[in-house]
Amino acid sequence: MRVDAQRSVGPSRVFPSPLRYHLLVQPGSIVILNGPPRSGKSSIADAICRSFDGTWTNVGVDRVMASTPRDKLPGMGLRPGGERPDLEPFVQQQFVRLYDSVAALSDVGTNVVVDVGHHDSYSRPLGTLTSAARRLSGYPAWLVGVRCPVDVIVARRERDRTETHVARTDDGAIAAAVLRWQVEVHRPGIYDLEVDTSVLAPEECVARIEEVVRAGEPTALRRIAKAGSPS
Repeated sequence: MRVDAQRSVGPSRVFPSPLRYHLLVQPGSIVILNGPPRSGKSSIADAICRSFDGTWTNVGVDRVMASTPRDKLPGMGLRPGGERPDLEPFVQQQFVRLYDSVAALSDVGTNVVVDVGHHDSYSRPLGTLTSAARRLSGYPAWLVGVRCPVDVIVARRERDRTETHVARTDDGAIAAAVLRWQVEVHRPGIYDLEVDTSVLAPEECVARIEEVVRAGEPTALRRIAKAGSPS
């Protein structure tokens, strides 16, 4: 598959960056995959890196958590509910650093796919999605909502031997934390595209993402930044 940053955003669109002016390179495209854990984001990100032309770098919550100090875990993977207010300043900083890195990679022409789960259900609003939208203002960055029914997510969690969070209560009900992810991660629900991994394979999701990237410049992050909506 061919995804060319200059062609996909249109030659009339200007993405200002002093570094890009100095290097005389086209900005790398950015695809942000936002959804709850076990929704299939990582599989889509891997498929993008395999099938899109050009150099694509996969960054996101799993890779950030792998380098997070033990005493700060789960870091930016902190689930909705406001249960660790002591970690929230660090989580906010991690999101800022993540998108600074994404912008820097784009500046030198590297395409970036980000798999992440934005929410604002902390002990206080952190506005991580709004902050990301403002940081990436002027960049060719598409926001994709990755959806999956909660029963499918629960089944995936129960099959995963490495899963550390309980998906069901003792009486068989779906855990409140899992349900909160389903709701909070998709606020405010403004996307350039949404995909459902319960009905689409990763390659099918990638094909739809490619269509959207080819169709023209993204609008979701610009709308979120303008509205100043909480994530």
